[in-house]
Amino acid sequence: MEKNLNFIDHDYIYSVIEKAKQATHTDIELILDKAENHSGLSHEEVAVLFEIKDNTQKERLYSIAHKLKEDIYGNRIVVFAPLYVSDYCVNNCVYCGYKRDNEFPRKKLTREAIQNEVRLLEKMGHKRIALEAGEDPVNCGIDYILDAIDAVYSTKFENGAIRRINVNIAATTVENYKKLKDADIGTYILFQETYHKPTYEAMHPKSLKGNYEYHLNAFSRAMEAGIDDVGAGVLFGLSDYKFEVIALMLHNEYLEKTKGVGFHTISVPRMKKAEGMSLEQFPNLIDDDDFRKIIATIRLAVPFTGIILSTRESAELRREVIKYGVSQISAGSSADVGGYSEREEGKTANQFQLADHRTPLEILKELLDEDYVPSYCTACYRMGRTGDRFMELAKSGNIQNVCGPNALMTLMEYALDYGDKEIIEKVEKVISREIPKIKREDIKTLTLKNIELIKQGKRDLYI
Repeated sequence: MEKNLNFIDHDYIYSVIEKAKQATHTDIELILDKAENHSGLSHEEVAVLFEIKDNTQKERLYSIAHKLKEDIYGNRIVVFAPLYVSDYCVNNCVYCGYKRDNEFPRKKLTREAIQNEVRLLEKMGHKRIALEAGEDPVNCGIDYILDAIDAVYSTKFENGAIRRINVNIAATTVENYKKLKDADIGTYILFQETYHKPTYEAMHPKSLKGNYEYHLNAFSRAMEAGIDDVGAGVLFGLSDYKFEVIALMLHNEYLEKTKGVGFHTISVPRMKKAEGMSLEQFPNLIDDDDFRKIIATIRLAVPFTGIILSTRESAELRREVIKYGVSQISAGSSADVGGYSEREEGKTANQFQLADHRTPLEILKELLDEDYVPSYCTACYRMGRTGDRFMELAKSGNIQNVCGPNALMTLMEYALDYGDKEIIEKVEKVISREIPKIKREDIKTLTLKNIELIKQGKRDLYI
């Protein structure tokens, strides 16, 4: 078992940030030229792009990020939703509404309640969820999480089925990660929250989560247990965003060096108001302009890694930054335990403030109008295209041979099962537009055949 290592060199990151302040307009142009070739960026180059102030260079940054995402993943946007199952938590994280000092009636969903939430998610058309829970070894131990996973997978509503569960729970042991692997999870997601150790310790006082190194090495333990795909993120607003992004790159490189593959996804949540805290407590909040640069720069730095955007952000901003490299979005989300059932009953409550309240159907229609292809595909997980195998496909350019057709098939499936006349017409137009773009004739033929089978009521067809 690996020791808990601290591979985030704070002094090195500080020096990179300081040196970048001396970059010239020409330096920035050369870095943008390099990025166009899908070659990624060094830490120094990432730091330099954060010094962009010229509007023309900003627009070029955004344009390159958009093109890189399209070159690698095409115009697909993967759609998912979170499922919160327990708000019991022993930690006292300063920024979180679940912290133990907040006094409110704690909830842990029963198996029956989980299944009811799942039916409502399936009713919205979701096939992929992110299971979320607070950290409490007594009230929300690994056995509870495993039973929750089983409850989700075993629940079917009409044509609905959750085909892949990504899991976002507290850092744990190799033994517990093996149990998650055996439960057939997709990606294991964990946010470092902040890589800046002094800030991390200040944000997690007298908490199980307060062990910086143990948390930092969670992905290494997960991969040791056989979990191929891991998803990282920080909570932007806790510390200097420049430090955080460079640290994300260091972490990604560490995993590539020691485990053979880095992050499958990077999430970009921003600090939002939560119960028991005020935003005035946090001097490192980022504005929309810096947020745009963060997303675009991450896309240039790690062009083959997915970028996840949540409903924390407004519909207007989400429409914009999707163009800068985002590949996955949540839709119709609730960030409260039992929140989908409560919303059905006309109640609203969330762990933190959400800003995009559109339904999945509304979001899909807008994506289609912007020439994106919304995708509910989970085939890569189920066909073994994970970890280094997925990255090989992405880096060779072959990922679109499977992802594009599967996106079209799941989109047609959604439209027929959960859509209205308007979206069915939009989907038919998209399929007519996208099918000719498929390069391999055998896959094109199989895609058309499968779409016809879906129209006849067949489900769960993948390439």
